[in-house]
Amino acid sequence: MVKPIMRDVLFLGQKSIPATEEDLQVGRDLQDTLAANREACVGMAANMIGVKKRIIIVNAGFRDIIMFNPLNKESALQIAELEIGNLTERMQANGYSLLISDRAKEFVVEKGFNAQYGARSLKRAIQQHIEDALCDYMMEHTDAKHFKADIKDNKVFVSEVATNEL
Repeated sequence: MVKPIMRDVLFLGQKSIPATEEDLQVGRDLQDTLAANREACVGMAANMIGVKKRIIIVNAGFRDIIMFNPLNKESALQIAELEIGNLTERMQANGYSLLISDRAKEFVVEKGFNAQYGARSLKRAIQQHIEDALCDYMMEHTDAKHFKADIKDNKVFVSEVATNEL
């Protein structure tokens, strides 16, 4: 059923609670409401139709994807690994290599995971902790081509590695 779009800023700012099996109809309502507002949005959260549940819908081009209780620490680690993979690919395209320890991945997830704000804060944590440390190291060691990021003294520490360690 198409629902009216909620515009109450105080309501929209409230924290959502986990969805349950009883909330399947909310997912269908989100799908109908997104279809009716396709020209104005590509996705919606349940709070946009007046329901404080962790349910979102996103148009993936060819179909709508409904997600119940979308982000947890396990999924945040998977997202971090994808983002770090993008970083290592960009480095490889420029003739560099980068290894990132599991501890460094877990560190950025711990610093950047926020269930309320999703992956945006996680991406910022990767930039702030890994990319910034990497850039600082590269500026000081201009001949280095192969790097490793790990944790030392509760922060990301970048060092050069030999090619046989890659």
